[in-house]
Amino acid sequence: MLEFDHGLRLHRLMEKLKESPADTVWILQPENRRYLSGFRATDMQMTESSGSLLIREDRRVLVTDSRYGEEAKREAPLFEVQVPAEGLLGRLPGLLAEMGCRVVGFEPDWVTWNLYQRVREKIDGLSPPVRLEPLEGIVEGLREVKDAQELRAVEESARLMGRVLDEVVEDLRPGMTERAVARRIENLAWEAGAEGLAFPPIVASGPNGALPHAVPTQRPLKVGEAIVLDVGLKLHGYCCDMTRTVFLDGPDELFRKIYRTVREAQLAAMAEIRDGVLSTLPDAVARDIIREAGFGAYFGHALGHGVGLAAHERPRMAPRDAVTLKSGAVVTVEPGIYIPGKGGVRLEEMVVVEPDGARVLTHAGHVYDF
Repeated sequence: MLEFDHGLRLHRLMEKLKESPADTVWILQPENRRYLSGFRATDMQMTESSGSLLIREDRRVLVTDSRYGEEAKREAPLFEVQVPAEGLLGRLPGLLAEMGCRVVGFEPDWVTWNLYQRVREKIDGLSPPVRLEPLEGIVEGLREVKDAQELRAVEESARLMGRVLDEVVEDLRPGMTERAVARRIENLAWEAGAEGLAFPPIVASGPNGALPHAVPTQRPLKVGEAIVLDVGLKLHGYCCDMTRTVFLDGPDELFRKIYRTVREAQLAAMAEIRDGVLSTLPDAVARDIIREAGFGAYFGHALGHGVGLAAHERPRMAPRDAVTLKSGAVVTVEPGIYIPGKGGVRLEEMVVVEPDGARVLTHAGHVYDF
């Protein structure tokens, strides 16, 4: 297992907290919770949490239940673990009073309206009063730039996924169904030592390839059609994400042109990625190449997104909402062209932003030079 410096992460969080009106931060989001504490449990759904972190400068508490108590004590040694019989809501008023909290910052993208109202009801009677304050992306901003251990985790994840994907592509045959291929990806990933999949694999052949997030079906693979394979797994808690579009016995002239265009757009976009560049620039470069080739109407999604503890995180590379790319950020570069009724091509590499350029982290084969 790789060792991550949770103490340094907590220190950086406290420095960020000084810029906000809050004196305490309440963390529910599973990846943020793991990033700060090391507690690895996930949530089955947004309304079923495996634990909360309450963090002040002078005290750190992880509140969970009996299902996770032992894991929390083992995995989060920097935190005081509490397993209250009355649950989080029952324990929260007394805990906030004990900690001397006055303004509790919460994650607005993760606290449901129902939970917010229930917490408000519980703490309304506290004296001195305690106020809830939304803190937008306070932990996500820290996660955006990866340290050396995180980059190692992402790279090892990508290397393992690349080996699996290469094996899967080599074994593709006409008549295999999309679902059978997806199941093989999943099985090989587990057998290779993955902690799990980063997301359900996308296997989309023929006209299904025109659906960027197609769900695998019982459709059989056919000779000459484009087959989009978008895959990722988790290792050391960190995700990878890569896409290859492959053909059984080669494409027709239309898809040969589409593939060349997507690959040219991808390479040109990667050439623009470096520390200090606005995220909209690589997207615009790729989009211009696709438009000039006559396929502008068929590339609708963003060029890429960040990857780390989550498969999709900051920063995002899209036509709008420009942010400055920073050294240590890991992003995907995944232009695509999708022709309704005929199919699609998407190529995706994962790169780390460095001072003088982008370093590719994904090294699966089966990239054609048509």
